[in-house]
Amino acid sequence: MEVLIMAGQMLLGLSILVGLHEFGHFAAAKYFKIRVDKFYIFFDFLFPMPGVMNFALFKKKIGETEYGLGWFPLGGYVAIHGMIDETQDAESLSAEPQPNEFRAKPAWQRLIVMLGGIIMNVITGIVIFSALTFIYGESYLPASEVRYGVVPNKLGEEMGFRTGDKIVKINGRPFTEFNEVYNTDVMLSSNGYYTVDRNGQLLDIPIPPGFMDRLAAKGQTAFVLPRNPFVVGQVVSGSGAAKGGLLTNDQITTVAGKPTQFFPELQAALLASAGKTVPVQVTRNGQAITLQIAVDEEGHIGFMPKSLLKDATRTYGLAASVPAGTKKAFGVITTQMKAFGQILSGNASFTKNIGGPVEIAQQYGGQWEWERFWTLTGMLSMVLAFMNLLPIPALDGGHVVFLLYEMIAGRKPSDAFMENAQKVGMVLILGLMAYVLVIKQVLKLF
Repeated sequence: MEVLIMAGQMLLGLSILVGLHEFGHFAAAKYFKIRVDKFYIFFDFLFPMPGVMNFALFKKKIGETEYGLGWFPLGGYVAIHGMIDETQDAESLSAEPQPNEFRAKPAWQRLIVMLGGIIMNVITGIVIFSALTFIYGESYLPASEVRYGVVPNKLGEEMGFRTGDKIVKINGRPFTEFNEVYNTDVMLSSNGYYTVDRNGQLLDIPIPPGFMDRLAAKGQTAFVLPRNPFVVGQVVSGSGAAKGGLLTNDQITTVAGKPTQFFPELQAALLASAGKTVPVQVTRNGQAITLQIAVDEEGHIGFMPKSLLKDATRTYGLAASVPAGTKKAFGVITTQMKAFGQILSGNASFTKNIGGPVEIAQQYGGQWEWERFWTLTGMLSMVLAFMNLLPIPALDGGHVVFLLYEMIAGRKPSDAFMENAQKVGMVLILGLMAYVLVIKQVLKLF
């Protein structure tokens, strides 16, 4: 049942986002009086071969456009007349362009049509996050809740923090929300410092010059984390935790004999046991149970922790929720940009950080929770906008690059060049699809 709920949430979320993305292209094309031959959720052919296995689960022609639901549940498309894409090639467009064709329109209009899907995904992300902020408010961790102190990473240790330090003041002033510790204004202030309680003694820890640059170079925003007791939250289906018998609300007490009262301690213990099957002792309904759980090479077993520190909620009115939601939405893109920067710099693995439908379904989880569903759907909307803007032929971003070239150079690339670029882009996308759908899933079995 959990697998069906995961798959159902993923299909619903992606169908909403793909439909809105394609509607963005569709609406822009219609506005500029460009003929749209088809508007499909999912493909009505064996992608990317438009002439193979052509059939739809549902279709209806209204005016000049055929609307339908395809059988191949991977994406969707709008067939814009006179545009070289997965449905039309240069040969099919050899005739003289007609006034209602994409290729007959000025470059600036074609640019807006190509950006229409990305713009719609951004708008969708902003609307979702604004609505979530208005309905559910914004959770934050009160500074008073971090009563067990903090755990520093390597940069935090170099700065002077030690495990168990309790931050009581920032720049000499008390603070109410723990996230204020990471405030960029604080870290960029001259002579900035944190005051900590270390075993009953107050100590000042100065912020070294250039500390923000060192954080950015490591791709990090946090140098200390709350030392939080926890229980098991959602267990990922098919993971080492699930196979080993770990259940929601289990309290993990030791891993390979090492105490794990706090989540950072658990992370350290699992990392030390990476690639091994180890005894994990848990407390379940007051009873001590020992499980044998496989730890993957990354030091993960596959579950979401549920912190026992209590969050507080900040409420927003309708007007205030929009800027707050917009900030959250664009925060997703900022995170994506940082992640790509880490991959390009060699500090993170592309193959380990790229995910597909299986990973997306696992993120949605085996229980239907509307807040979680819409949060993940909003995040995916912003991720789709970012990914589609990448300058790869066959993606919207590739078309945007060629259109910008045309606008700057005053001449468009040849149809033959566009067709070949489309083929190269399709090879790249298909290779990526093959990896995330097949190869990555097979490698998990070994």
